[in-house]
Amino acid sequence: MQKKTLRKLGASLIAGALVATGLIAAAPAQAATKKTIGIAYSLGGRDVPGFNQLAYIGVKPLLDKDKSLKLIESQDSPTATDDQRAERLRLMAKRGANPIVVVGFTYATALGKVAKEFPKVQWGIVDDSSVTAPNVQSIVFKEEEGSYLVGLAAAMTTKSGRIGFIGGVNTPLIAKFEAGFIAGAKAINPKIKIQSTYISNFPDFSGFNDPAKGYEAAKGMYQNGADVVYAAAGGTGTGMHKAASELGKWSIGVDADEATYPAHKDYKATILTSMLKRVDLGTRAFVADALAGKKTAGVKTWGYKQGGVGYTTTGGYLSSVTSVINTYAKKISSGAVKVPTDPKQA
Repeated sequence: MQKKTLRKLGASLIAGALVATGLIAAAPAQAATKKTIGIAYSLGGRDVPGFNQLAYIGVKPLLDKDKSLKLIESQDSPTATDDQRAERLRLMAKRGANPIVVVGFTYATALGKVAKEFPKVQWGIVDDSSVTAPNVQSIVFKEEEGSYLVGLAAAMTTKSGRIGFIGGVNTPLIAKFEAGFIAGAKAINPKIKIQSTYISNFPDFSGFNDPAKGYEAAKGMYQNGADVVYAAAGGTGTGMHKAASELGKWSIGVDADEATYPAHKDYKATILTSMLKRVDLGTRAFVADALAGKKTAGVKTWGYKQGGVGYTTTGGYLSSVTSVINTYAKKISSGAVKVPTDPKQA
C-alpha cells in the first residue's frame, strides 16, 4: 500500500516538473482562457495622437477590465509594399491574435489575401469597405457629416468670406471631408469662397505626414485671403496649425481634439475646433463583439446619429454659434439634411 502511494506521489511530482519546464502542455481549458487582441497601425503608430492612437484608446478599457487579455501591435512604414503588409498581418495571426484591428485603407489589399488564409480570425478594418469576407468587418465613418459641422463653424467665424481645405492624399475618402466642409459652409453663406488643395495623389501617401508642405499650403491660403483653414491630412495638419498661429488666423483639426495635443500647445489659441472621428468607439465595439463570440462581419457605419462624428468646443471659440451648429446636427441625425460625399455636389 505504501509503495503504491509513493509511486502515485512520484508520478505527480514528475508531471508537475514537466509542466513547469514546458515539456508538456498545460491543461487546454487554461490555455483557452487567454485571448490576444492585435492592432496593425498605419503610419506613425499609436504614439502619435489622432487616428492611430484612437484605435488603441478604443481597446484599452477592455484590456484594463480583463487582465488576461494580451495586446500585440504592429505599424506600417512609408516604404511598405502590400506583400510586406500582408506578411505583418500573417505574423500577428500566427502569434494567436484574434480579433485583429487593421487601421487604414492602405491595408485593404493585404487584408483581402490574409483574411482568407485565417478564416477563424475576426478582422476589423478602419476606413475601408472593399474587403468582403465572412470574417471581416468594415469600420467606416460618415466623415462628411462631421466636416459639415466644422464647415458651419468656419462660415460663421470667417471675417473675409474666404476659407480653405487641405487634404492629405487625393482619395475618395478624403474627398468626403472636403465635400462636407464645403456643404456646411455654403449652408451658411452660399457665396463663400473656398480654396482647396491636396498634398499628394494616390498612391503616394506622403501627404499624410508632411508638416512642411502643410505649412506652405496653409500659409498660401491665408495670404490669399482665407482666415479659416481645415486640414484632413494627418500629421501634415501640424504645419497648418503653425501657419495659423504665426499669421493670427484660425485652423481646424481632425479626428481628435487637436487643441489638446502636447505638440500643439503653442498653437491651441488659434485652433477653432476639430472634427471628431470616433475611431475609438468603432474599434471598441468591434473587439468587444468579437471577444463575446458575436458575428462581426459586414459594414458598420458610424455617423453623427451613432456618435461616430462630431466637433469640439475646446477654448470656447464657438460659444456664440454652438446653438446653430447643434440645430443642423439634429437635422443631420433625423435625415432632414443629407450631406454630400462628392465635392462637386457640395
